Amino acid sequence: MKLMWQYMSSYKKRIALTLLLKFLAVVAELLIPYILEYMIDTAAPAKEIVTVIWLGVAMALLALLARSLNVTGNRIATATARDSIRTLRHDLFCRTIYLSGATFDHISLPSLISEMTSDSYNVQSFIGMIQRMGVRSPIMLVGAISVAVTLDPVLALVLLCMVPILAYTVIYITRKGIPLFRKVQGRLDQVVRIMRENITGIRVIKGLSREEHEKARFNKYNKDLTNDDIFAGKVMALPGTVMTLFLNVGLTLVVIIGAARVNEGSMEVGVILAFLTYFNMITMAVMGIRRIFMMYSKAGASADRIASVLVLEDERGMQERETETADRPGGVGGTGNIEDGSHERISARHTAPALEFRDVSFCYESHGKNRGFEVRNISFSLAAGESIGIIGSTGSGKTTIVNLLMRLYDVSSGSIRMNGMDIRDMGLKTLRSNIGIVLQNDTIFNDTLAENISFGRDIGMDDVKRAASAALISDYIDTLEEGYDYMADIKGMNLSGGQRQRILIARALAGNPEYLVLDDSSSALDYATDAKLRYNLKNCYPDCTCVVIAQRVSSVKDLTHILVMEDGQAIGYGSHEELMECCEVYRDIADSQMGSL
Repeated sequence: MKLMWQYMSSYKKRIALTLLLKFLAVVAELLIPYILEYMIDTAAPAKEIVTVIWLGVAMALLALLARSLNVTGNRIATATARDSIRTLRHDLFCRTIYLSGATFDHISLPSLISEMTSDSYNVQSFIGMIQRMGVRSPIMLVGAISVAVTLDPVLALVLLCMVPILAYTVIYITRKGIPLFRKVQGRLDQVVRIMRENITGIRVIKGLSREEHEKARFNKYNKDLTNDDIFAGKVMALPGTVMTLFLNVGLTLVVIIGAARVNEGSMEVGVILAFLTYFNMITMAVMGIRRIFMMYSKAGASADRIASVLVLEDERGMQERETETADRPGGVGGTGNIEDGSHERISARHTAPALEFRDVSFCYESHGKNRGFEVRNISFSLAAGESIGIIGSTGSGKTTIVNLLMRLYDVSSGSIRMNGMDIRDMGLKTLRSNIGIVLQNDTIFNDTLAENISFGRDIGMDDVKRAASAALISDYIDTLEEGYDYMADIKGMNLSGGQRQRILIARALAGNPEYLVLDDSSSALDYATDAKLRYNLKNCYPDCTCVVIAQRVSSVKDLTHILVMEDGQAIGYGSHEELMECCEVYRDIADSQMGSL
């Protein structure tokens, strides 16, 4: 729960003002029954009509004052909660987008979505409630009991006997509630995951008529969530039932004992009326405290989940740590001082290759355990302007090579070098700003085509159009009435698959990258368009070093080098002609796709 206090600390003045207003409102409310008692027992019997009228006016003014102070305090509390969580969500989002690939995989996307939405909402609700009721309820409880003691110590003793029982019940149940709500949030993560899978794959579901199957699958997870939520709710509702029972018992005792004392003449009627009003205030205060503890259980579980992400080391922290490490053997020490925000080119060192993989191996981790090597002992080198095609069966490790090159993951052993520099010694933004990339499942955003290509970078319209022309999408854009201002739908749903891929390629080219990485980026293009695209890349960006991952031999056969992958290992390396002679797997792929060459 330190997380909440940390974000609330920026609004100390607001919180202090809220607490002051709520305190004054409670004082005003506590005075009303006291005045009522004086009016009934003293002023009315003495037939002091003027005094009775003024006391009535005073009670009305105090009621209005209390309401005004409460409303103002509640509004300030709501604004504080809103602004605190706005900052928290911003920090959580920033931490999320800078998480390493391995960390992101470990947390999972559904969990991050839940933390950004339902968890942050739970924390916001608690921050607002603790300001509104965190002062009002305890002060009203203590104040009402204190005034009740001054009115009649005997009746007050009845109330004081109830307080320890109620306090123990609330604290005990709250301790049981936090783990239950943490489990509920975990169930919610599962529901979000199923929803995301179904929404993303809705066309596949419809195409295979699996609606009923997915409905049943979702219903199972939804029932688990509902059952756990009901159980947590029942547990947290127990204090309310216990409190109501004991408070009603106390109220009954107050009425019986008070009536007996009035008959004996040891108590005035006004005292018992005032006492019943204070008893009602005490009841409201205790219920308010119960709500605080109930909300604390839910918000505490949510805050712990959010804090577990905020304390993770992200890529920025990793970069700072690596800058301070000693030089790696064979590496270029001290180059980590390149600013992470730099866009400078990676300068070549002597005759070093533009891109080099040196005996690179990597294995993914699942819950802290290695899943086995995804790629093993990969080595190749490219000179500036050269290109390499990587081809192989599904799951052979092709995309993993791209992930390692972009440092979405770090190599388990070996090294990747650009112009002689180990990429782990570079600023992450320096590395990535020199690479134009189209990922396998890349995204078109709900924005204009021009913005989708420039993507918020300082890229002029001339470069945007040049990239669009090289990517063979400019002719289509010119046919649109809005041209480059045409709005793409979310994920480019108003574009064909080939149009989306060519816009993504234009985005990669628009920054005039030193390196170009295309991960299965021409799968939706026909052979003629694919061939023309490769021609444009070679002639329009001749100095760009290219890494092309493809399923089709026709997409890689004209590249300088070709790497054939199988089960995470390189089983062939060379030109198209060389591989046709010496690599049986490559020759089989080529023959099956293109016929005998």
